[in-house]
Amino acid sequence: MSNTIYDVIIIGGGPAGLTAALYNARARLKVLVLEKSKLGGQITITHEIANFPGAVYGEGDEPSGPELMDRMVEQAKKFGAEIKVGEDVCDLEVDGKVKKLTCKNGNVYEAKAIICANGASPRHIGCPGEVELTGKGVSYCATCDGAFFEDMEVYVVGGGNSAVEEATMLAGIARKVTLIQNLSTLTADAIAIENIHKQDNVEYIFDSVVQEIRGDGIVEEMDIKNTKTGEVTTFTADEEDGTFGVFIFIGYVPSTDIYKGKVPLNDWGYIESDADMKTSIPGVFAAGDIRPKSLRQVITACGDGAIAAHSAQRYVEHYEA
Repeated sequence: MSNTIYDVIIIGGGPAGLTAALYNARARLKVLVLEKSKLGGQITITHEIANFPGAVYGEGDEPSGPELMDRMVEQAKKFGAEIKVGEDVCDLEVDGKVKKLTCKNGNVYEAKAIICANGASPRHIGCPGEVELTGKGVSYCATCDGAFFEDMEVYVVGGGNSAVEEATMLAGIARKVTLIQNLSTLTADAIAIENIHKQDNVEYIFDSVVQEIRGDGIVEEMDIKNTKTGEVTTFTADEEDGTFGVFIFIGYVPSTDIYKGKVPLNDWGYIESDADMKTSIPGVFAAGDIRPKSLRQVITACGDGAIAAHSAQRYVEHYEA
């Protein structure tokens, strides 16, 4: 265990965590960001960022998710934030004045305050074949895997902003896109719906859910059940294609397992915090998709990160060992 006690340790290197790191580093606090896998979080699989203020300068120059994240990482580092990738926090002690975090590799870190910004991961359908065929036709990232289905058929599961926006992107790659929504209408915002309705190779299946996905090593068949009639329809890959893509965008699951029994969670597993990002545990703050919120976008994550950093700074300034 290091003898260093950081002012603030931020768990998670997505937009919320990196914004918090920037603000705390600029306040001249000793800041550490711990990220278990890849900096940037869910935004790194986003095709383009067109609704982040200042990111677009002219027609066609929208930055990709990874490009925007690269800028955030470099900016945080510029002001002195320390960032470590490959540190998967598996246990933490938050009741004492000094917070202790233990990672799976055995490394232990201590801080006066912590900001929980682990984010969330894609929600699974839970149907037979989904897990077995993930990466073999089943995907949760159109930007990552869309090119594999150029001029082929793809199905997009979901009807919210993510599903509709990614389906619109896929319409420029695939021969045909079919949106499967469990409700009677799409629930995305008006602009997203307008954009997808401009695509002439997109079809819709409403009031339906995916019941099973099958294939010998790759996706070859899928059963879709109408929730109103109970009718099950089987979709089979085109003989020449041999497969089709199933892209799933039905929400996210908060990454809060490590906080269970230690930091209060709501009924859906999100960390409870107030408008200042404070939890009920002194010195513990939350930011980004790990919190309950009505809009999960880069800009709201960044706003959370800035507020959490400000609250953590105030806490550290009045810290008494």
